Amino acid sequence: MTTALPTTATADRAGSDQRRPPALGGFSPAVLRFELRRVLRNRRTLAFTLFMPAVFFLIFGLPQQGQQLPNGSQVIAYVMVSLAVYAAMVATTSAGAAVATERALGWSRQLRLTPLRPVAYVAVKVLTAMVLGFVAVCVEYGVGAAAGVRMPADVWLLTGLGAWLGSLVFAAFGLFVGYLFPAENVMQFIGPILAVFAMFGGLFVPIEVLPDVLADVARFTPVYGVGELARAPLTGDGVSMGALVNLVVWTVVFAVGATRLFRRDTARV
Repeated sequence: MTTALPTTATADRAGSDQRRPPALGGFSPAVLRFELRRVLRNRRTLAFTLFMPAVFFLIFGLPQQGQQLPNGSQVIAYVMVSLAVYAAMVATTSAGAAVATERALGWSRQLRLTPLRPVAYVAVKVLTAMVLGFVAVCVEYGVGAAAGVRMPADVWLLTGLGAWLGSLVFAAFGLFVGYLFPAENVMQFIGPILAVFAMFGGLFVPIEVLPDVLADVARFTPVYGVGELARAPLTGDGVSMGALVNLVVWTVVFAVGATRLFRRDTARV
């Protein structure tokens, strides 16, 4: 009795099946869960992104209790929504900028040896940043509700979604900064940059009370569009075309910049 050996064509086909790239470039829920666990175990990141904005709300929001906006809404609610935007932008930027540390530790080189494709890697980073941004908004809103903020249910939902979805621009910004600066300097740049954005973009101080020159500058900052989008359901003013253009343009600018830097980094790794 003889045993038939596999032909060369059959063996080549079997080897080809083994080498076939994984679906979705290697992106999977397991990879996303691993990345989320790694980020959520970083106590420094959690303190910076979740605790600090909540403290800011207690400092700047509580003294506004009892005051009302022209449409009758609470001023403290306005402060809460603005600081929820700040919390989301800090969270998404920090998560995106983590690529700088990974590059310095050689993690990016290790990933090049896995089936994970660059596009899937970036998608995991963006989704991780957005999950952390969602948690940041929820924490800020939880603190606000406990402090006495009262809004209709639809306003809670719409302002929260605006703050969270609008922070996508800062997920792209985090990746851009992470590929632009070395790991030892990236966090030194992020904090002051975001504080300046928030100060002159209408989060810490309403644009209406800024001098005319600064108010004009504020409308060109990356924060302006996100802030207007998030606060519109509360103020009832609607979202201006300028705010939407601001949001789209800055998202594209940071996304294109991050993509170019990512390609440059990949080429030399």
